[in-house]
Amino acid sequence: MTGVAHTYDIAMRVRFRGQERRRGVLLEGPAGWGEFSPFPEYDAVTSAPWLAAAREAANDGWPPPLRTRIPVNTTVPAVGPDQAHALVAASGCMTAKVKVAERGQSLADDIARVEAVRDALGPGGAIRVDANAGWDLDEATAALTVLQKFGLEYAEQPVASLPDMASLRRRVDVALAADESVRRAADPLHIAGLEAADIVVLKVQPLGGVRACLRVAEACGLPVVVSSAIETSVGIAAGVALAASLPDLPYACGLGTVPLLDADVCSDSLVPVDGALSVMLSSPAPDRIDLVAADSATAACWEQRRAAAQAAIDAG
Repeated sequence: MTGVAHTYDIAMRVRFRGQERRRGVLLEGPAGWGEFSPFPEYDAVTSAPWLAAAREAANDGWPPPLRTRIPVNTTVPAVGPDQAHALVAASGCMTAKVKVAERGQSLADDIARVEAVRDALGPGGAIRVDANAGWDLDEATAALTVLQKFGLEYAEQPVASLPDMASLRRRVDVALAADESVRRAADPLHIAGLEAADIVVLKVQPLGGVRACLRVAEACGLPVVVSSAIETSVGIAAGVALAASLPDLPYACGLGTVPLLDADVCSDSLVPVDGALSVMLSSPAPDRIDLVAADSATAACWEQRRAAAQAAIDAG
């Protein structure tokens, strides 16, 4: 049912998750637009749910919203303290997610960055740190013991495995959020059963769509934070739709990431205003699509990736 496809290629303002550019495909269907933008290292099987999410958005749309505005955090990459302070001060958000455990950096770098963010937010703001499973159990224990003095709301995926998450949860007085642990997993009940996390982070594309995320949220029985995979406004709209349809939304969501991109495909970009995003459909503007269009070689590569992901879906 999906019709028109456009491949985009957008520079990032700050290197993030090892990426300096963000690329993907926008798909148009009867219900609107979807985004397919798995990261470069992902194989066809890992990319398959990303395509399923794009097709859901384009062909089926999303459940009706329960709220009209979604509170969001600002995201602070692994930058120096001065830049971290400036990003938070300019964001208008009262919650900040700070990247830590960056390869090639030290705990001292993390401390300086988090301290700068606390200064920018003031005592009333909320700070969460995201290690992307970059620490082992002992490193995470030591780091969170120090960082908790800045008043952490929670630590996102500090270690890789669920057993280590469960062990860490007994060692530190910081709430833990599972992200990578659920991204590819079909075992959300296992997470709750292990008592490995206090919060679950859900991302629409990696989990296969808004409805798939709602099933995971129900099975986990834990508070949910909806986060982005660093998408354009088309992809972010799916995250907003998920956040809008959850029965409860106790935390700000990690959906304020469009400003990390040097451009967007929509004229009415999903950029936070007063720390929140409005619930809305996002359709790309033709002139914006032309400005960020990928070259023919990149577009051909992405068409191959899309075909491979579809083959993975068809293979079950």
